[in-house]
Amino acid sequence: MMLLPRLISRSALALALMLGSAASYAENLLRVSAIPDEAPTELQRKFKPLGEYLEKETGYKVQFTPVSDYAAVVEGLAAKKIDLAWLGGFTFVQAKLRTGGEAIPIVQRAEDEVFTSKFIVPANSPVTSLVELKGKTFAFGSPSSTSGHLMPRFYLLKDGIDPDKDFKNVAFSGAHDATVAFVASGKVEAGVLNASVMDKLVEKGDANAKRVKVIATTPPYFDYNWTVRPGLDPALRQKITQAFLKLDRADPAQRELMELQRASKFVPTTAANYDGIERAARSAGLIK
Repeated sequence: MMLLPRLISRSALALALMLGSAASYAENLLRVSAIPDEAPTELQRKFKPLGEYLEKETGYKVQFTPVSDYAAVVEGLAAKKIDLAWLGGFTFVQAKLRTGGEAIPIVQRAEDEVFTSKFIVPANSPVTSLVELKGKTFAFGSPSSTSGHLMPRFYLLKDGIDPDKDFKNVAFSGAHDATVAFVASGKVEAGVLNASVMDKLVEKGDANAKRVKVIATTPPYFDYNWTVRPGLDPALRQKITQAFLKLDRADPAQRELMELQRASKFVPTTAANYDGIERAARSAGLIK
């Protein structure tokens, strides 16, 4: 049903090798992963306090396993080698289709109800609008990224810009921070990425972020969520859900955790929230 079957097959094999014997069921072990939308070191840094918090709240030992690409997380959930995963909206749709609707989204950040993507060009570029990108080289993030590919592609098409026909060349950087590096270095003339990552890089004073500028922002859409695998014990699913919903940015003990997650709070979510993402993916030809 979905595109990229060879990529998914290779990813499933890689995930199995990475998890090794630990991938088999172990009592009181919560196996967690995330789409690699940023550098592996950044993902590990973001997850550490959250993992420690989930251990306290659930009574389960938490094992975080990074993966090399988005498809590996989808296959890990489907194969029940991952119990809980941080997914983008499009990756969730892929997981839902791959598992026959049995992968269940449980929570999302409040920010994910109104997520956006930002189009960037080099700081010294004369380009100031999307229409001026025609004929330019362009970078998306990962092919399976909601904010780094699907929704920007969807909105470009709505604006009469077909990336496959109107851009001189299309590249996939693999991650949001990598897209900024692509544009900053002149590897491509423009790109698009997750607005939250772009804001974080600017706040940090990232050198690459200083060498680019934003020329457009997409309309809002639903994006990231935490999803559990098919068949996960409902009692454990409820414990995990409640743990997220209890997080309070005003609590000094939880402030760093919430800042790393770039979340004001977590709220319940449902699969229906991502119906628009699925329609956009079908409209853009990314799901058949």
